Amino acid sequence: MIPALLTALVISLALTLALETGFFLIIGKRNRKDLLLLLLVNVLTNPVVVLTYWLAVLYTEWNVVIIIIPLEVLAVLIEGHYYKKYGCDFKRPYLFSLAANIFSYGTGLLIQLLI
Repeated sequence: MIPALLTALVISLALTLALETGFFLIIGKRNRKDLLLLLLVNVLTNPVVVLTYWLAVLYTEWNVVIIIIPLEVLAVLIEGHYYKKYGCDFKRPYLFSLAANIFSYGTGLLIQLLI
């Protein structure tokens, strides 16, 4: 179980970093400090969200939607807070956080469907 969990954590973090960096660039952001902030914020939130999700799935019988929604909302709020407090060029930090998370989560779902 532990190797599978570690694999899931690594893959999820790598995909999140790649996808959210891509999103950052696609929408026209270029500030290097903001890109570094994006990477650090995701290193902070993604492993916690993924680990909490898998532990909840393994040890509860809750519907996955009931698990995912609060975790993603918390991630958006935490990331938005850091973008607002430390970002240089985030005019709407919470909206950016929401959009980036929707983009990366949605793309991750598409990848899972294709595999």
